[in-house]
Amino acid sequence: MSISKRALVTGVSGQDGSYLAELLLQHGYDVFGLTRPGTTDHPWRIAHLADRITLIPTDLMNDESLKSVIDEVRPQEIYNLAAVTSLGAAATQPELAMALNGGGVERCLNAILSVDRSIRFCQASSAEVFGQSPEVPQRETTPLNPVGPYACAKASGHRAVIRYRTQHGGFAVSGILFNHESPRRGLEFVSRRVTDGVARIALGLSDTLTVGNLDARRDWGFAGDYVRALWLMVQQPRPDDYVIATGETRSVGELVEVACSHVGIDWRQHVRSDPSLVRPAEPTPRVGDASRARAELGWAPTVGFVQLIHMMVDADLDRLRLSPGVRSPSRGEG
Repeated sequence: MSISKRALVTGVSGQDGSYLAELLLQHGYDVFGLTRPGTTDHPWRIAHLADRITLIPTDLMNDESLKSVIDEVRPQEIYNLAAVTSLGAAATQPELAMALNGGGVERCLNAILSVDRSIRFCQASSAEVFGQSPEVPQRETTPLNPVGPYACAKASGHRAVIRYRTQHGGFAVSGILFNHESPRRGLEFVSRRVTDGVARIALGLSDTLTVGNLDARRDWGFAGDYVRALWLMVQQPRPDDYVIATGETRSVGELVEVACSHVGIDWRQHVRSDPSLVRPAEPTPRVGDASRARAELGWAPTVGFVQLIHMMVDADLDRLRLSPGVRSPSRGEG
């Protein structure tokens, strides 16, 4: 009988971690997830996996704690998804962002060197590392030009992976992930703020949705597709970094229109733009060239933009209908 692979996932209770845990289980892995000691850390995303994965409270800021867990679990693969995930949180806590988003990568790699150099490591990098890039679309060779605490911290982690490969010859890869969404996205992100707001309007719980710059454009994909790319990267014979993106941009205005159309309401009657929600340094057009991932990994997104937004709106409608005080909608839900 073959022995199951073991995978260790940091940030397992986040959006990406929950989808990755599902994927790994489908492939027959024993999944171990690291969670923050003393916190629940949004367990709702992995509640349906509670009896199938092993959760280990671990302080990722503590080198010895991390080494001890890796030594105990002895995984073949480590996926580092733990991070200060929002730009706003990173801006208010820049030291924490650098310590976790950048220093956390260094600690994971140092722990691997101490415990077992054969462990394969995957870092969830971010398109934010490109910052104000003059190159459009962005690809693996695009120079890093981070702007702001979140981007700088992620760039630090990205460079740590490259140094590890160069200096130690270990298997470490970075998935440069462009915006990826799902019904498990946090409400602090614009995509989920829109779908939650539209669902509330459709159910008569609200009358107005406030957003920032309707003209801001992003390359939006489905989180489930993007973690599949991370897994494929780790299965390759040699380590390399890959841009993971759809290659298409959509505006916040288009996102709003698709969401509203799905529930049969006119977005012009309900949506307001608030200048205070506009990013102070809006990046250059952010669109990724994932041709290397397509060619070498055989990866391609399976969920399109419209399907993704419909999925998110439907999930928010279902969630809100279960909440006390929700009355029947007065508008059609398309």
